[in-house]
Amino acid sequence: MKKQVEFYFDFGSPYSYLAYKALPAIAAARGAQIAWRPMLLGGVFKATGNHSPAEIQAKSKWMHQDMRRWAARYGAAFEQNPHFPINTLVLMRGAAGMLMRGTDFHKYVAAIFHAMWAEPRNLGDPAELAAVLRQAGFDADAFQALVNDAAVKERLKKNTEEAVARGVFGAPTFFVGDDMYWGQDRLDFVAEALSN
Repeated sequence: MKKQVEFYFDFGSPYSYLAYKALPAIAAARGAQIAWRPMLLGGVFKATGNHSPAEIQAKSKWMHQDMRRWAARYGAAFEQNPHFPINTLVLMRGAAGMLMRGTDFHKYVAAIFHAMWAEPRNLGDPAELAAVLRQAGFDADAFQALVNDAAVKERLKKNTEEAVARGVFGAPTFFVGDDMYWGQDRLDFVAEALSN
């Protein structure tokens, strides 16, 4: 059986973006596959009593510098999104739906992460999101139908509930087997686990 790392993420988490930029190379170098687990971070926070670090002024200020350091290490474009925080419900339904459909998931994830953290756009604005989707080659009307599909809504809800049940309290979170690793700065441990 091929080794696997499960990746719980939300587009609203800049550290999920940084993990997204680094994880594929780590997995490929170890012959492992990534099991993508879109979840709603706001739902995780509500269920666990956790809060966004951006809500703490001193931590938020420090995070901006920290994220730039990690982006430089990974060779990733990074800009703080001036529209942050953005409600990611529609975006995460899109990820869950694309994954369920089995097509265009990676193209969608690349477009949304880029528009959130590399060349920041206001993805909370439906017109702006539609423009980003069209620019990436998606049909914005078909996307609206996808994110309003009851099965897609249920899939994201179940992913989020499963994350909480497994002990997830923030994003990104990774699992290698039953071992949980939280935060993109724990990717060394993920790499080590995949090497065993």
